[in-house]
Amino acid sequence: MGLDVLANLLYQFADNMAFLLLAALGLMIILGVIDVINLAHGEFIMLGAYLTALSYNWGHLPLPACAVVSMVGVGLFGLVLERTLIRRFYQDKLGALVATWGVSLILSQGILIVFGPSMAAVPFPQWTLTVGASSFDGYRLMLFGVAVGAVAVLWWLLYHTRIGVQTRAAMQNAEMAACLGIRIRRIYLLTFAAGSALAGLTGALYAPTTTIVPLMGTGFVDVAFITVVVGGGANPIVGALTSAAVLSVISAPLASISGTFIGRIGLLVAALVVIRFLPQGFSGYVRDLQRRRMGAAAAP
Repeated sequence: MGLDVLANLLYQFADNMAFLLLAALGLMIILGVIDVINLAHGEFIMLGAYLTALSYNWGHLPLPACAVVSMVGVGLFGLVLERTLIRRFYQDKLGALVATWGVSLILSQGILIVFGPSMAAVPFPQWTLTVGASSFDGYRLMLFGVAVGAVAVLWWLLYHTRIGVQTRAAMQNAEMAACLGIRIRRIYLLTFAAGSALAGLTGALYAPTTTIVPLMGTGFVDVAFITVVVGGGANPIVGALTSAAVLSVISAPLASISGTFIGRIGLLVAALVVIRFLPQGFSGYVRDLQRRRMGAAAAP
């Protein structure tokens, strides 16, 4: 295998993994901690892209500042939505699905009415990296670095901060955690806001790469749900990394050889296979494996 072919495959893998991680991470956090499926996740990503376009074209802010504005803005929107609507459905999963689906319709149609069918584009940063005879988009490689960095920050928050310990306790047994004095509603509020903020960051980062329209979230939400299902909700970090890596290994060569459509078909087939043999996803399998090892070590 030549250097150019290897570099191209690695680039395709990094590009696919960044897309899957960024699209699914916020959704997976909310599912893993709160056990709520947010059907408005794609519209949260769309809001991030719109805030980026508004900040760039009207506010004349640089792209990094636009990303911060989008992340904070969508995070605050998620915080308000959790306080006013989502928390009413924590004991009603079907009701939460219907409620978030209604929010998605209101957001997409509201944006269409206010801003029209499309938004002014955000220019794509022209960064290139040359390897041998091949050139690659530096911006998309940067997206891979941001995705890995987001996972690293999330890992640090969960395992090295007080709020992270409380969040993991709420994930394992919310009732017991509440008996120990942990404010579960506060954990859920911050979790939903954090997942929303990650969706806003995703929309900001991919705003230069796509046409900004009210229904653009549908291009993210399908792969996001596939990644979440394959990863499972037992551990957001393990689930996100393992599912994104495995799915990228499958989809990247297929997309490179046969196009994006065949790559998406490969994702679906891989998801079906994983669900057949690992119904709880990769993170559920890792959790069960750890429990079996702990049980074997404790046995006399």
